[in-house]
Amino acid sequence: MPPVPGLPAESPVALTERATESLDFIRSTMERSASFTALPGRGGMAMGLVGLAAARLSWTQATPRAWLVVWVAAAALAAAIGLVAMWLKARAAGMALWSAAGRRFAQAFIPTLAAGAALTLAAAVEGRESHLPGTWLLLYGAAVIAAASASVRVLTAFGAALMTLGIVALAMPSQWGTLCLGIGFGGLHLLFGFIVARKYGG
Repeated sequence: MPPVPGLPAESPVALTERATESLDFIRSTMERSASFTALPGRGGMAMGLVGLAAARLSWTQATPRAWLVVWVAAAALAAAIGLVAMWLKARAAGMALWSAAGRRFAQAFIPTLAAGAALTLAAAVEGRESHLPGTWLLLYGAAVIAAASASVRVLTAFGAALMTLGIVALAMPSQWGTLCLGIGFGGLHLLFGFIVARKYGG
């Protein structure tokens, strides 16, 4: 383009720098607005199976401490399954798991889970395991709803269902806690894992 009379002409280097800055701005804006879609549908269903198995096994435990050990082990196994499934889905889609969207998802999801781990430790030390089912379901549901802002909308319904179960678990006698955990970490994970697999793959 010829220079406009009366205005200083920009050098080719300056024009290149401006174009690069514009492209960087567009790229960063797209990354911030992107959704985290590496949620594993089939991995979520596998986590649901772990939840059902934990509910069945914990039901037969003779002491609250043994009951807690079952659920802590199940949580560790389910977390490992979820992480591996997300990594595999992200790799298959050619996306970085730790992208801007992935970091937003983690920042929304992890802090509430960390709070749940701290409350679990405190309850175990004090021997007050009876309120843990409601606490876990409420906090996990809150974490899922928070993470939905960086991911797919179906997570909002999943989180709301988990929190509803948490309220039921806290309101009902403690014997209902394991049943609520089986429905939430087992049945709801299977249901929403299936929905994610159908709509988003993986």
